[in-house]
Amino acid sequence: MSASAPASADVLIVIPCLNEEANLSRLLDHFLADAPSAEIVVADGGSTDRSHAIVRDFQHRHPNLPLIDNPRRIQSAGVNLAVTTMGRGRKWLLRVDAHCDYPAGYMAGLLDSAARHEASSVVVPMITTGRDCFQRACASAQNSLIGTGGSPHRHIGEGRFVDHGHHALMRIDLFLAVGGYRENQSHNEDAELDLRLQAAGARIWLEPRQAIVYHPRKTPLALLRQYFRYGDGRARTMRLHGTKLKARQALPLLVPIALAMLLLAPFHPLFALPALGWASICLFYGLLIGLKARSHCVAASGVAAMLMHLGWGAGYLYQQFRPRPSDRRLPALVLR
Repeated sequence: MSASAPASADVLIVIPCLNEEANLSRLLDHFLADAPSAEIVVADGGSTDRSHAIVRDFQHRHPNLPLIDNPRRIQSAGVNLAVTTMGRGRKWLLRVDAHCDYPAGYMAGLLDSAARHEASSVVVPMITTGRDCFQRACASAQNSLIGTGGSPHRHIGEGRFVDHGHHALMRIDLFLAVGGYRENQSHNEDAELDLRLQAAGARIWLEPRQAIVYHPRKTPLALLRQYFRYGDGRARTMRLHGTKLKARQALPLLVPIALAMLLLAPFHPLFALPALGWASICLFYGLLIGLKARSHCVAASGVAAMLMHLGWGAGYLYQQFRPRPSDRRLPALVLR
């Protein structure tokens, strides 16, 4: 670690969760060992599984492990609540996603990057891996060009300053000053916050050495629903700030339109060509990935990509028919 890097005692680690009994023990074991002097807070959004019991069990051994209730349920509200109630005296917020695995030395590496690059925020790439067959298909799609269009924070590349990445470390004073996460936005709240952070002069560094591993949804319906919410959240962010989509983000908007055109196919077969062309490209690309990986599960990545495209495009278009959000700026958050 560089000599000027902040100490881990300056860090507030926040784990927002909702029904994460499958992941909480692993996460708490990791960060209690990896960052023993940091403050770790679990913000629970009303879990009905054993999440509360798991944290209570850890508290017997680590009495300084706070568990706070998040009545708003969603992660954005949980992180805001944790920072305003537990952030006094801390300089950095480290947000932890319960669906991810983290490398050893994660927090120390982020603090070192922040010091070396004089960054206000350090974000990381997210690499997807699956355990069962459908998850492996999802992972291959999400790690590929056809699934995420070459998004920088979905692949391990060179470290650089970026507009957005998977949230990891950020300065608490700046987080509070711009109003924190938007609590009525359950998805794409990270990218929306990044826009406000940059408007306030923040520098966001993408650190590839601290890439994390994400485990995708386990069923096609869950994946479709997730990407619908992603699309809806991105559209809300775009409408709030008047920004434009990149080409890789705009292409999925054509998918719901192409599928709707199938209704006209009985009148002329040309109306079926857009949907057939899209499906053929996805399925062929998936087969190529599957052949390269020698896996029939990975060969289904084209199907997973189709669900991602459809969900994202439908969610984005759905948001266009909703009332336009007007609360572009948020009041500063205040420590309690």
